[in-house]
Amino acid sequence: MMFRLIAALRTAKTLGAWRRTALAVPAVLAGLVVADAALADARTAVVPKRTIYPGEEIDAGQVEEVEVTNPNIVKGFAETIADVNGMVSKRTLLPGRVILVSALREPFAVSRGTTVQLVFDSGTLVLRAAGTSLEDAAVGALIKVRNKDSGVIVAGTVMADGTVHVVAK
Repeated sequence: MMFRLIAALRTAKTLGAWRRTALAVPAVLAGLVVADAALADARTAVVPKRTIYPGEEIDAGQVEEVEVTNPNIVKGFAETIADVNGMVSKRTLLPGRVILVSALREPFAVSRGTTVQLVFDSGTLVLRAAGTSLEDAAVGALIKVRNKDSGVIVAGTVMADGTVHVVAK
């Protein structure tokens, strides 16, 4: 009889352990999911190490990535150094403050008053002429350029090599 009683107690203890384990496993898994979500929400922001003034080109040595701890931070900030490297500041950027993407622009490929090459390409016909840029512009921007020979103002798209491809009317 005693043997049966001990065996029953051991079975009850084992069942209780299984029940506790069965209850603990979902709690542990839920904790892992919450921890994983917290890690996924951990974002970084780019902040300047020193004051960066308008018109200054930003390089990787002037900025650093920091962890975002404020859940109410404004959206639209640069999250990686690659987002700001090579960009030009449109306004003063203060040390320790996040850099908004709207405060940056691409560097100008063409500056106002400089001589640029105008290119008109219409299939087999390619015309080239010298012109003077009437405004600053980055690659891909539509700008106005004065033809140096005729004085006519034309519009064109700035290309990566600094030429301006003229738009046909």
